[in-house]
Order: sequence, then structure tokens, then C-alpha cells
Amino acid sequence: MADLSTTPPLTRASVQAAHALIAPHVHRTPVVTSQALTLLASTPRADLAGTRFADRAATPARPKLRLWFKCENLQRVGAFKARGAFHAVARLLSDDEEHGLPAHIVMPSVSAPAKVAATRGYGAHVVFSGSTAAEREVVAAEVVAATGARLVPPYDHPDIILGQGTMALELQEQVAEMMAPSKNPYRRVGGKTKTKTKTTLDAVMTPCGGGGMLAGVALACEGTGVRVFGAEPSFQGADDARRGFAAGARITEVSSRTVADGLRTPLGAHNWGVIYGRRLVKALYSVTEGEILAAMRLVFERMKMVVEPSACVPLAVALFDEDFRAMVEREAGEEGWDLGIVLSGGNVGTDALVKLFGDKEGMET
Repeated sequence: MADLSTTPPLTRASVQAAHALIAPHVHRTPVVTSQALTLLASTPRADLAGTRFADRAATPARPKLRLWFKCENLQRVGAFKARGAFHAVARLLSDDEEHGLPAHIVMPSVSAPAKVAATRGYGAHVVFSGSTAAEREVVAAEVVAATGARLVPPYDHPDIILGQGTMALELQEQVAEMMAPSKNPYRRVGGKTKTKTKTTLDAVMTPCGGGGMLAGVALACEGTGVRVFGAEPSFQGADDARRGFAAGARITEVSSRTVADGLRTPLGAHNWGVIYGRRLVKALYSVTEGEILAAMRLVFERMKMVVEPSACVPLAVALFDEDFRAMVEREAGEEGWDLGIVLSGGNVGTDALVKLFGDKEGMET
């Protein structure tokens, strides 16, 4: 990996430079909207009975949200991680070297078969490890020692952070173009015509596992007025970033088998510095397994898109988390918020889909 002393500073300008470097190698993924999901997000829940908010005396929140989805499920390799990887590798190579080097990818043995198959399909050699971050690091060190390879970490390095942040630059530009009065798909929502002209998002929410994407997006939005939020699963303590944020201390170990398998990792140290140390992320929220799968089903049925559970965690927050929804109602008022949501990946197989909805459908939402 590139020496930390030579990496660019963690700034919005560095994210812009990273985008120029990787643009020839990644897709400028589309931004799509959904009137159906926007109306659901902007409709108060009829009843909180049977939910994790059932003991609250308050009435259900009534936020006004307009949702804009950045489709990283359509990115190369089927996920946002191509951005950080291309940037990290490009920073390692000299100008006369080319990509196409042999790759050894360390993956947990419990990884989704679709992700393993896709990785091998790109020509990589897959090496399996245990499911925790510490176990993966041990195996990665063994691979480096045996092959002489350079380690490209999954999330906790400035080059990775800057590469991941490039998606937020695109998202802001694309939404600004789509918000033109003659084009804005949300100029009429709920039978009402919007009269106030806007050209920017109010907020962006991304999934958070190791935090490389969330930290990168936060850097890309610094100084723009766009608020940044993170979203995690709560199952078996997978919401380490949210808990650490609340306590003021990073949590370094996570052992969770949440259905959102891409978010089972603890927040990295560099990412913590951006997210909490510099306060570039406003808040983090967590959702249940049932809420994640309910959001995933809605993306399939209403948007006709293939996404993995991890990608649906931010949408689940927007739809089901009363704390987030009440905050939007208070801060946005009648005008409401234009909220960007990152659909982080689409690596899920049909067999997994059948099992997920067959086993989890009755879980609490």
C-alpha cells in the first residue's frame, strides 16, 4: 500500500483529483428516482405497534423526503469498492505501468457465493479466512509474505477513502442536472407542484461497515452544505460506528452475522478520524434485519433493481427509523429534504434471495 507519508490530504480537492485519476476505469453510475418510495418515505406510519418504537407516546413522524438513488450496484464488480481499489492501485503504479497485475483477494469463508463467483470471474485468486477483521488481517499478511504482493486494504487507508468519495461528486453533479425545473421528476409530489427552485441535495446517506465509503462521501460533501449520515444494521452489535459515535470512542471489534454481510466490519481508524474526529458526519442510525429486508423487497418490487441487503440499509432508515424521520420533520419543515441514498452493491444470487425472504420475512419491522 502507498506510504501514508505520501498520500494526499483528506480533503474535497483530493477526492476531485482521485476522480480524475479513476474516471477512465469506473462507470459513472446512474442516479434514479422513485415516486413510489418517495411517497412511502413521506407518509407517516399508520401504527407503531409491533415495531421497536412501540413504547413511544409520540405520534409517527411526518417527514417530507424526495429520494435520489446513486446506483453503485451497477458499478464494475457490482459494487462501489471498485472506486477505492482503482485509486489505490493507480497510486501504487508508476506512469509506465498498467493494471492487469495478479490479484489475491482475502474473503471470509461465509461470503455470499455470488460475491465469491464474481471475484473469481474477474480472474482473481480467492483466499478464504475467518469472518472477523482480525482473522482476515492474519490471512492477508500470510498472502503478502508468500507472494510478495502489496496489500490494498478494503477500507482503512486514505487512498481508499478518496476513491470511494468520488461517487458523491458524481451524485451531486447528477442531481443538480436532474433538478432543472423542466426535468425535475419531483416537481409534482403528492399532487402538489413544487414552487421553490433547488439545485442541490440536502443530505446523503450511505451504508457504513468499515467506513471508507462514508468517510469519502463526507469529504466530498465538505463545505457544500450537504449533510452526511451513516446507516448500519443493529443485529449482534453490527452498529459499532453508531455506538462509538455516541460514546466518543471507536469500537474496534465486531462479530455479527447480520444479513447485511458487507457491513460486518468495525470502523477503521482513518475513517473514524473523518467521521467523528472532524465531525463531517452528522449522525448514524441503525435498523433491524426485518427492516433491511423490507426495504430490499421494495427496491425489487417498486424499482425493479437487483441490490444486496447492505445496499438497502440507508433506505430502511429513511422508511422505518422514527428518530431519523422525526429529525427530518423538525429540520426540513414543509419544504422537506432531497436525500441522496447510495445503493452500494448488487452482488446477491437468486438462491440467496429465496433463502433471505423465506427465512427472514416474518422478522420485526
